[in-house]
Amino acid sequence: MEHHNPLLTGNTGQKFITFGEIMLRLTPPNYEKIRVATNFEVSYGGSEANIALALANLGVDSTYFSVVPNNSLGKSAVRMLRSNDVHCTPVILSTPEETPSHRLGTYYLETGYGIRPSKVTYDRKHSAITEYDFSKVDLDGLLDGFDWLHLSGITPALSPSCADFVLECIKTAKAKGLTVSFDGNFRSTLWSWEAARDFCTQCLPYVDVLLGIEPYHLWKDEEDHSKGDIKDDIPFHPSYEQQDEIFQAFVERYPNIKCIARHVRYAHTGSENSLMAFMWYQGHTFESKMFTFNILDRVGGGDAFASGLIYAMMNHLKPMDMINFAVASSVIKHTIHGDANITDDAETIFNLMNQNYDIKR
Repeated sequence: MEHHNPLLTGNTGQKFITFGEIMLRLTPPNYEKIRVATNFEVSYGGSEANIALALANLGVDSTYFSVVPNNSLGKSAVRMLRSNDVHCTPVILSTPEETPSHRLGTYYLETGYGIRPSKVTYDRKHSAITEYDFSKVDLDGLLDGFDWLHLSGITPALSPSCADFVLECIKTAKAKGLTVSFDGNFRSTLWSWEAARDFCTQCLPYVDVLLGIEPYHLWKDEEDHSKGDIKDDIPFHPSYEQQDEIFQAFVERYPNIKCIARHVRYAHTGSENSLMAFMWYQGHTFESKMFTFNILDRVGGGDAFASGLIYAMMNHLKPMDMINFAVASSVIKHTIHGDANITDDAETIFNLMNQNYDIKR
């Protein structure tokens, strides 16, 4: 009898894989501050893990690759992913000899409320993924049989070995014909803006689907960088015409890019935001609907946008439906505790996309 997972019913026919760090997340309950907290809620998260988890919940065949310590924390993180139908066969449970600090990265989240914004404190230095020797990984074998690879700009910021491995991953995937998506995901606590731009720009020639427009160099004059970056003059909340100009500049310089999408956030308070998005696809720039909503948990909203777009592309939705589905996926995530969008019914996202809020009986 052939075994299969009946929950993986996305019917895309594509196999997805991603690589990154999964962390232990500790959150004081009831919007408390860390300095007065007497207990913490435990969950796990990380950008790439969030995307694999969200896609698996929507029925996509999703695999996650990482390095975690072979202890109870590492095993618990893997168990959480597996409980959400993410394949974790490639995950390396490292020994103390392989990763001397032998620890899982951790972060603390103070959830914002009203005018008080959320705040993240990282404790991820010397985590297992940063100490592992990736030269031992058979990268060609790791990616064999997959159709889509997703990477982010967070993982290369963790260590030089992670940066080297991400670059090798993206080059190998491109050579093997996988669709490659990349999200710059700048984290100022991990590296500088210039270092992030320098590295992430190296990835652009290998990217098919680009999420976000930073951190990358897009010089006005490649011979004279003193003239600045094309994006430097664009406001945080751009007009359609301004965003279209940036998209056009990207695809003219990197014709390998098939799709670019970025969401735009309007933070009215720490508890109420609006989201919309722009997307360049098949020669045109599309603008999504605007959604305004109250926030239960903001972390992972960008990852939910990315997973929504990937799902929409895998299922060959129309361009306007692609970008609206991606934004709706992010909005839904803001109503869910934890890092990832655990929505296991695409119809829920379609209903929000169509702004249908009626109870389903």
